[in-house]
Amino acid sequence: MTSLTGTFVRLKLSLLRNGLRQSSKRTAAYVTSGVLALLFAAAQLLGLVLLRGSEQAPVVVVLLTALVAVGWAVVPLLFPSGDETLDPTRLVMLPLRPRPLVRALLVASLVGIGPLFTLCLVLGSAIALAHGPAGVVAAVLAVPLALVVCVAAARAVAAGNVRLLTSRRGRDLAVLSGLVVAVGVQFVNFGFQRLSRAGGLDALEPVAEIVRWLPPASALGAVDSASHGAYGTAAAQLLLTAAALGALLAAWGRSLHRLMTAPDGSTLAALSAPAGGTSKAASKAASGSGRGPGAESRWWPAGRTGTVMRRSLQYMVRDPKTKAALISWLLVGLIVPLVNAFQGTGSIYLACFSAGMLGAQTYNQFGQDGDAFWMVSLTISTAQDAYVELRARAYALLLIALPFTAVVNVATAATLGDWRSLPDAVGLSLGLLGAMFATGAVASYRAPYTVPQGSGFKSAAPGQAGIVWMSIFGGMAAAAALCAPLIGLTVWVNVADAPAGSAARFLVLVAGAGYGLLLGWAGLRFAAPRTAARLPEILAAVSKG
Repeated sequence: MTSLTGTFVRLKLSLLRNGLRQSSKRTAAYVTSGVLALLFAAAQLLGLVLLRGSEQAPVVVVLLTALVAVGWAVVPLLFPSGDETLDPTRLVMLPLRPRPLVRALLVASLVGIGPLFTLCLVLGSAIALAHGPAGVVAAVLAVPLALVVCVAAARAVAAGNVRLLTSRRGRDLAVLSGLVVAVGVQFVNFGFQRLSRAGGLDALEPVAEIVRWLPPASALGAVDSASHGAYGTAAAQLLLTAAALGALLAAWGRSLHRLMTAPDGSTLAALSAPAGGTSKAASKAASGSGRGPGAESRWWPAGRTGTVMRRSLQYMVRDPKTKAALISWLLVGLIVPLVNAFQGTGSIYLACFSAGMLGAQTYNQFGQDGDAFWMVSLTISTAQDAYVELRARAYALLLIALPFTAVVNVATAATLGDWRSLPDAVGLSLGLLGAMFATGAVASYRAPYTVPQGSGFKSAAPGQAGIVWMSIFGGMAAAAALCAPLIGLTVWVNVADAPAGSAARFLVLVAGAGYGLLLGWAGLRFAAPRTAARLPEILAAVSKG
């Protein structure tokens, strides 16, 4: 009889191989992101090995391992997962028992770039701490134990939250999770800067003494303890990590059992609904809100433009993933310049970050439509239709982007007391916003991807995660290059030390607004005929998964 574990490993490899065969762009994006991740992992491994013998090595290793473990537990719920191909909800109809299924999924989850990256990091950490035969023995046990705990934590958290995140209320809660992560990253950055002023890593030693008893960092703490002759402490730390692994596997097994045997909310709702009846919500939707069509339409442009703007704004308000992405980018765009300004190390030009964050929302304009994009594609027959569609989507986002960019610039200037540079900072922000809209229109037809609506912990279809990151970062780099003339003008104004209220600074404001408008218009005009010509390819790309 074929081993279930071997079958799942082969299934993982087959799904990955077949997914990459579907598109040369997908293969290129995956290979490029994989190479970059492995190069970074190799650099991390080398850096950790060079820490060997340093007094600060235990502090760095223990805290870094804990941070990686937190990432494994949290990131799969919010960003594209490295193991999307093994969604447990796809196994519901198979006659599989939880215990062998957990074992098979765990081994299959160790296949991928993410586990390899973590292995390099944990291996380098163990090499940095292991001294003497006892330390080597502890390292041999700690490396696989820490790696498996990280992977098991990710799987257990994902399986335990599948039903929550696939519900409407659960996907709304994911918005809050994204905000917590966005705020947390900025506070981590703030903490690192404070530590650099407070004596460096020495200030983290009390925290490391506590974290070294928290799995899986306790496994690396055991290597350090064994290297210093504290064999009882090392054994206790290894046992603690093993106990945590057992608890995670047990929780994972219970989640899988519940997932594969219990009916979900949609099934119960369908069973409880009266035959042939309609819900109150459906009846209300069918009967209308009581307001005439002119009550709302008078506030919007006529024709396709107004319809598309209203539809785009409704996506931002009602679709959980679109709302989560928008609110997260808004918060990050506000926090980054203001936190740096409060620390006294920022610049008013960091307010351009807010324009970049909102401009990133244009890099997959058709992904939020999903399968419904076929209705949009049926209404596009000419390049002019495509241009109006893209322009209306840009207008909808501009209703948020323009006032938000202005508010962030004013708030940053007020915090820093740098009112002199406010006009050229606003001009540079507007120019960058136009460049982001231009490159976003191009990326939307060149590299579209699916935003799955049925899985709360996925932000792209299997095999498309590389396209997501390459599209965003490549587009941001292109937008920065397009803004090079405006950046040069801003530098010239500051080198000339133009006073507040001078014509030179207002020249940057006017030039930035005009240049951004020109870039946005040119990008939409360039993308429109190519979008109209690639409608079938776009529909296929946004309908995967």
